[in-house]
Amino acid sequence: MRLTEFFTDDDAVSPVIGVILMVAITVILAAVIGTFVLNLGQGINQSAPQASFGFDHDTDNDNITITHESGDSVEAAQLNTTGHSNGPEVWTNTSEIDDNGETVSAGTSATFDNTDWNGQTIRVVWTSQNGESSATLSQSTAPNE
Repeated sequence: MRLTEFFTDDDAVSPVIGVILMVAITVILAAVIGTFVLNLGQGINQSAPQASFGFDHDTDNDNITITHESGDSVEAAQLNTTGHSNGPEVWTNTSEIDDNGETVSAGTSATFDNTDWNGQTIRVVWTSQNGESSATLSQSTAPNE
């Protein structure tokens, strides 16, 4: 055996490293292109706001007033109220929002009519702009009539 040839012959090393590098580059490119094609990064910034709402149940007039008490401001188009007899109602109806604004912030309130309380659970629900996610921000149980 020629020991000097063993140390100087490196033909097999270069092709192996080349193949490994090509496979790694292909996998990385496939992952990046797949993320863009499948639009996986779109909803990353669509997290629910942190907000607190107060509920004032007026059973004499059959309505409920919901007031944003504290926390993040929320676009009115992304809020709806569920659990009352009229079904889900979006907060963009300007006759229901006191300040006729596009943004619901601390102090903003909306009044919703209800004809049948009977212990209904009223919820303020936030929905992301793309409609892929939603979260209940606050809820209250109406008194029994």
